[in-house]
Amino acid sequence: MDTPTPAAPAVNREHAPAEFGPVWRNGLVSFRLWAPDQATVILAIDGRESLPMAREAGGWFTAATAVPAGVRYRFLLPDGSAVPDPASRFQPEDVHGPSELVAPGAFRWTDAGWRGLPWHEAVIYELHIGTFTPEGTFAAAAARLPYLKSLGVTVIEVMPVGDFPGRWSWGYDGVLLFAPDSRYGRPDDLKAFVDRAHALGMAVLLDVVYNHFGPEGNYLPLLAPAHTDLHVTPWGDAVDYGRREATSMRDLVIANVRMWIGEFHLDGLRIDAAHEIRDREPDHILAAMAEAARGAGGSRKIHLVLESARLEAGRVSAAGGFDGQWNDDLHHALHAAITGEADKDYVDYAGRPDVLAQALAEGFRGGGDADRATVTLPPTAFVSFLQNHDQVGNRARGERIGMLATPAACRTAAAAYLLAPQIPMLFQGEEWAARSPFPFFSDLAPTFATAVRDGRIATFATDPDDLLDPFDPATFAAARLDWSEHRQSRHARMLDWYRAILRVRRREVAPLCAGIRTGGDWRVDDGVIRITWAGAKKDLMLTLNLSPRPAPLPAPLKGRAIWREGRIADGRCPPWFVAWSVRRRER
Repeated sequence: MDTPTPAAPAVNREHAPAEFGPVWRNGLVSFRLWAPDQATVILAIDGRESLPMAREAGGWFTAATAVPAGVRYRFLLPDGSAVPDPASRFQPEDVHGPSELVAPGAFRWTDAGWRGLPWHEAVIYELHIGTFTPEGTFAAAAARLPYLKSLGVTVIEVMPVGDFPGRWSWGYDGVLLFAPDSRYGRPDDLKAFVDRAHALGMAVLLDVVYNHFGPEGNYLPLLAPAHTDLHVTPWGDAVDYGRREATSMRDLVIANVRMWIGEFHLDGLRIDAAHEIRDREPDHILAAMAEAARGAGGSRKIHLVLESARLEAGRVSAAGGFDGQWNDDLHHALHAAITGEADKDYVDYAGRPDVLAQALAEGFRGGGDADRATVTLPPTAFVSFLQNHDQVGNRARGERIGMLATPAACRTAAAAYLLAPQIPMLFQGEEWAARSPFPFFSDLAPTFATAVRDGRIATFATDPDDLLDPFDPATFAAARLDWSEHRQSRHARMLDWYRAILRVRRREVAPLCAGIRTGGDWRVDDGVIRITWAGAKKDLMLTLNLSPRPAPLPAPLKGRAIWREGRIADGRCPPWFVAWSVRRRER
């Protein structure tokens, strides 16, 4: 049984989609710039005479000329500013430099037969191109794809690659949405990464940031009404999606969505901080994104994931257009249980096996708010994890879970989320208990760096000496995975464990997931969690003692065992105990 693909929600179309960036037609290249806030614009092409651009309706400027791919160009404004193309496909000299003209159809794809993967088969692996390999490039990451295939990964989620200022970044301060960062390689290198993944039977999602732009190198406000003053995000001015002019920021972002799915053959997107993407109109920009992505994907299976601080039940339902949402509640409950941390994010989760049970069974924890009642959503509407870039990196020193909890505790927590019917997501290096931290790092210019440093000190309320400096090259270097580790005995054993449990998921759990259409029935007795998810023909059953203390076994284990951590003795669950089983439904 295949997981139903969410339908693209109905969107009110008031005008045809706008084309952003150079367009190749009849031997000429038409350079296009949306700049309604400018009176005149001049196209400056390196080594050629500058061309005045014609002003057209909707705030557009155009100029057509015969030039080859590879030339570099900028737009000159009346105040003397020279700005890159907001829809640049490549920035060889970073965000302040000229844009390079790229022929989008030059890459030779080999994935014509690729149709994507059913969502219930997803095992996601989140990676950061700059730190996943020593080289930090698309090409080097592509060379590691067979390793991910052998691990049991079916979907790769790449952290944002839109061009950002400086030499390194998480990617969330990007400013040129259409240009893969040049430090990672050329656009065709990213296409080759996707093409290779498809050849190996793996899908690729891209993390995209549509709620704000980074503080350095964002030239859009010089050209057009890009931001709104109706609200501010924690990271900067919010993008204005409320306008309904002939062309607007809605059109630019929708064009970007279409490019990633259509031109780069990506299999979907993860929308960063969707709660900060606000739209005053009924035809919400998120619905438009979903429609654009599925339209650009044609017959391929396209998967769309939200990160949001609130439950997006309407959007991850069958008619909402999105496949899933990150489940921070489950992460916080797992983390608090195995580390003992009880401050900040973990206050509401520490010592609460009931919260952990509900987050595992239903997706989000309850709390009296009807909007968070998730039992009617299928478990596959939630993406679960024990680590991710945020939960590791937004600590003062970027410690991974293996630095905070014992190996036994980590294995039990991992077994709980990896075999649950939610969609599991690993973070790079998790599978071998990598020792490299993943702290926040950035390379903004000094004028911006001071504000970022001060903000992080205030966030963590810590002595500056206890906080890794995001702008120190050593901080970025420390985050790179050490690929010699996974051959060392302790790490190799953990890697073998992950491979084994993912084989069990593929064989036993994934086939059940499409038939589990609602949350599970759960209860907690003396700290021991029991959950049953009802499938079409079989039930999936969990007994979990995620605690350093033994506890009475509430009832005999039932069904056919598919995974165990620890052994029952004298009717008691040992510390860090998990038992997964499958039981055929009674007629």
